[in-house]
This record gives sequence, structure tokens and C-alpha cells, in this order.
Amino acid sequence: TDWTIGHVHSGALGWVAMVSFGAIYCLVPWLWKRKALYSIRLVEWHFWISTIGILLYITSMWVSGIMQGLMWRAYDKLGFLSYSFVETVEAMHPYYIIRATGGGLFVLGSLIMAYNLWRTIRGDESIDAAEQPRVAAAPELRLQPAE
Repeated sequence: TDWTIGHVHSGALGWVAMVSFGAIYCLVPWLWKRKALYSIRLVEWHFWISTIGILLYITSMWVSGIMQGLMWRAYDKLGFLSYSFVETVEAMHPYYIIRATGGGLFVLGSLIMAYNLWRTIRGDESIDAAEQPRVAAAPELRLQPAE
């Protein structure tokens, strides 16, 4: 059922993707020898838009999966299935719309991240550098003078 797929996506999007995003945000300024990310506000927008997208995506799949399983196991008094496969798909259509909306929000958050990283790599001046926390684990940047 869709419950299984929702369960897998909760781990893939909710844990693996978010940890990967955090690692990328930490590594990009260090690898390109920048003092800070271009914008922490964009990081926050990315986080919240993606989180809302993930929640919509996985909860719609969990709910539709439970409904799907209940419809698949329903029998009438003669032992025949109460619902055809097409009827289960029709019943799940609203959840597919919610799932698509959640996926779209997740992708939108990823595009915000890509824009923020592009501006960081390009070397654009940080728009909110004063608000950015100092990362204790990151090695001190030693910017080399241009030759």
C-alpha cells in the first residue's frame, strides 16, 4: 500500500535529504573559501518550505495507504471484494493531489537552496552575515590574497 511508500519517503526526505542539505550548507562556504553563506534567511525559507512539503507528502501517503489497505481487505457477504482496484485509486485521488503539492513544495525549497548556494559560490556579499552564527566545528578560513 501507499503506507509503505510513505514510510520510506519519511526517512529518505525527512532524514537523509535534510541531513544532506545541512552538510552541503556547511561545506560549500568552506570549500569555496567564503566567509559565510549568501543568506541565512534563504536557508530558513528552504527549511520550512521543505519541511511543510515533506509533512504533506508523507502524511497523505500514510492516510491513503491505510485507507487503501482497508478497502483491499473489505469483503461482501459472499466473499467477493467490496471495492474494485479502480475504486481504491479513485478514493485516493485527493491524497495524490496533496502528495503532489507536498512534493512541489519540497522541490521549491531545493531550488531556493540551489539559488543560495550559487550566490555563495559566485562570491556575492552575504546579505545577513551579522546574523550568521559562528560554527565551532568549522576550521578557520584563511583567505589568501589575490595575486
